[in-house]
Amino acid sequence: MTDVVVFDGTCRLCARSVQFILAHESAPTLRFASVQSRAGARLMREFGFDPADASTFVLVSDGRCHVQSDAALRVARFLRMPWRLLRGLRLVPRALRDAVYDAVARSRYRWFGRLDACMVPTPSVAARFLDE
Repeated sequence: MTDVVVFDGTCRLCARSVQFILAHESAPTLRFASVQSRAGARLMREFGFDPADASTFVLVSDGRCHVQSDAALRVARFLRMPWRLLRGLRLVPRALRDAVYDAVARSRYRWFGRLDACMVPTPSVAARFLDE
């Protein structure tokens, strides 16, 4: 299975995170699906999440679902140096990482804003976005 990042397409922080990943990937291997898309909602349901609750960052990799800080740190393996070094944060206990993640997730709209519509990929990367 392809590695897929499922993200909140109306969250400005999430959309910028996807743009960051696209700009810093070591190779164009990740695929993307907003939770608002049919493909993203299907993946969320498949792994037991409510697509209406877009409060977590998800990486589907090797048929497994990774969420929150684990998902973000697993995405770092796809990035070029020096960003790949972020994987070292796995040494921080997951409970602490996820507490920070949850605090940012709860406030992301207030701190970074909300988009009126889902992020629209540029034509050069549109094929990497899933939508059934």
